[in-house]
Amino acid sequence: MLGICVCLCAVFTHVLSQEAEEPISYTCTEGYEYDSSREQCRDIDECALLDDACKGGMQCINHFGGYLCLPKSAVIYISKEGEQVPLPDPVPPAPAVPPSQPQVPRVNSGGQRVPQGGRTIRCAPGFTADDQNLCRDVNECDVQSPCQHHCYNLIGSFLCQCDHGYELAQDMVSCQDIDECSLSSYMCQYQCVNSPGSYSCECPQGYQLQGNRLCQDINECETGTHNCQDDETCWNYYGGFRCYPRNPCEAPYTQTSENRCICRSQIDCQGLPPSIVYKYMSIQADRTVPADIFQIQATNIYANTHNTFRIKSGNEAGEFFLRRSSNVSAMLVLTKPLSGPREYVVDLEMITHHLTMNYRSSSLLRLTVIVGPYAF
Repeated sequence: MLGICVCLCAVFTHVLSQEAEEPISYTCTEGYEYDSSREQCRDIDECALLDDACKGGMQCINHFGGYLCLPKSAVIYISKEGEQVPLPDPVPPAPAVPPSQPQVPRVNSGGQRVPQGGRTIRCAPGFTADDQNLCRDVNECDVQSPCQHHCYNLIGSFLCQCDHGYELAQDMVSCQDIDECSLSSYMCQYQCVNSPGSYSCECPQGYQLQGNRLCQDINECETGTHNCQDDETCWNYYGGFRCYPRNPCEAPYTQTSENRCICRSQIDCQGLPPSIVYKYMSIQADRTVPADIFQIQATNIYANTHNTFRIKSGNEAGEFFLRRSSNVSAMLVLTKPLSGPREYVVDLEMITHHLTMNYRSSSLLRLTVIVGPYAF
């Protein structure tokens, strides 16, 4: 019985000695971990531990108890006896701190937080160090207003943009007018006039602006802005108007309708066409050729007849060609581009052959072609 009591006392004493010998635990501040081999707190290198510690192409710089995300052009220095020495690598370990003595960032006499280790930072252009010794972006648009028109802040820089009709000058902050008229001849159909930040189109006399760039002919005969007399007919053409006599007939012809003249005297009309019809038309200058421009057609159709067509006069330079379409019609074709303003008078003749009576007659259409001064 005495032996059992001695054994129990020995076991109880051994358990009490284990509770008394429990090891002491150490606590490090955030950003540090305890190194049991060195018996001190060691800085955690977050840059090596975290692959995406910094975003946007910034470089990760390990810091006492943390890390910094800085532009790749930033250079970090340590203040050492009045000299600036580049930051050494790796960062030295921090001393272990008992749980009852947490680390507190040092504060200078001005009340600003000073990073541990006494380091100062040099920031890249477009950044400035704050009171925590971190590089912060400078909003140049608020500080300097460097742009002439519009300023947009960027990380580490700024961007200038100009109003519509302007472009950035070589200094990238000033705005200069864009000469839209020099960019393309398509800007205006006739004439382009540059103005600060914009441009406008103008049309020649006889035309008005249609939309922003096109020129449209003004019909002076319809608007009443002509000077034709009562015995004259106003005829509008591209870019202007002309006044023609209401009675175009010349002796020995007499007028039978608005534009038809007939020769009634067999003696006076010998060798002349019995009738002349007057027509007018206008075309633009430099028209693409070949182009069908006018159709001539018989007004009366008789059985057992055959009609032929020809240009009797007014085609000395070969600008026109008369193509027979059928027995009763023909098409006048423009074969050469014409420049204006100019007037062409072309006599188109239709000759009718009476097959049963062996008789031939003719009629004449006097066509006045007015070519405008422009290709529009």
